[in-house]
Amino acid sequence: MTVSPLRKLGSSDLEVFPLTLGGNVFGWTADESQSFAVLDAYAAAGGNFLDTADSYSAWVDGNSGGESETVIGKWLAARGNRDDVVIATKVSQHPDFPGLTATNIKAAADASLQRLGTDHIDLYYTHFDKTEVPVEEIIGALDELVKAGKVRAIGASNISAARLAESLAFSDREGLARYVALQPQYNLVSRDTYEGELEAVAAREGLAAVPYYALASGFLTGKYRPGATVDSPRAAAGAGKHLDTERGRKVLAALDDIAESHRVPVATVALAWLASRPTVAAPIASARTVEQLPALLGVAELALTEEETARLTEASA
Repeated sequence: MTVSPLRKLGSSDLEVFPLTLGGNVFGWTADESQSFAVLDAYAAAGGNFLDTADSYSAWVDGNSGGESETVIGKWLAARGNRDDVVIATKVSQHPDFPGLTATNIKAAADASLQRLGTDHIDLYYTHFDKTEVPVEEIIGALDELVKAGKVRAIGASNISAARLAESLAFSDREGLARYVALQPQYNLVSRDTYEGELEAVAAREGLAAVPYYALASGFLTGKYRPGATVDSPRAAAGAGKHLDTERGRKVLAALDDIAESHRVPVATVALAWLASRPTVAAPIASARTVEQLPALLGVAELALTEEETARLTEASA
């Protein structure tokens, strides 16, 4: 396939592929060999942006957290391609490193670096904001990591517009490291989780959005249909609930029509809409198997018309 031009990530010097490969499945629903195959195929298609977290996948019986980072670290070592990959990981949710105190942020970063087998993290997110910790302490600790060369750029996930603005103002006032990216929940059936105040702060401050749940836990792949049974660990989490809403049905109908006209999978269209939104740099989607990748990678080549974008925007309102 033709490689799409990389996108600049906010005000950083990082340049990323328009699809972020989610690492949540590595060491969970994809074992090491499956994960390597998916990573190889993504890289072969020009992909360079991996998203993980120190807590993936602590929720699985027998796992302790860090499994995803460990798999990625082994893949980087085996392929010798560390310089070709932009790695994003997160802090605050690992069972052994909970929260965002300065001490914890620094200890968690060192643990992530060890599992990833690298000397630097390209993009380090606060995974869930902890409002009991002053932004001064959080930003101060992240700035120390940047100055030490352990982190290249910082971002925030799951944070309020007010705390994000407060953090950016503190960074500017003190001349410290500044968030360049934001990771919100955002997709065609979950727009109010980003649009509004949070998106306004990102736009005003030049942050790049890297949305998670870009395919609404699989609903926006089109596999959830009336009467259909979906064998997926996430099906029980309620991805199919959107079928019960008028918006969900309208979005699916619009996706079906547009996908058919372009002769591409429904998921590709859903990701293309998201990638075209103001501030969005590279939606996150994960694949358990190589066969699931083409529908995701297609976002790099699909350009929706203004009419198609408007139809999806209207259907999802």
